[in-house]
Amino acid sequence: MLVTKIGQAIKNRRKELNITQPHLAELAQISVNTLYKLERGQGNPSLDILIKLSDVLGMELKLEVKKN
Repeated sequence: MLVTKIGQAIKNRRKELNITQPHLAELAQISVNTLYKLERGQGNPSLDILIKLSDVLGMELKLEVKKN
């Protein structure tokens, strides 16, 4: 599932940068609970939350459109 992949990518990058979950949540101005859920692949993060996290982590968001 896409949310699981996103959560894992965020977790991996956070660990590469040696940032704790509470610190990342503070830097991105989101709740710690939201970050916990996202990293576990739960919930449905808004685009705003993903943008905040990607900015802090130095990541890019890409839209991929699949053709049938």
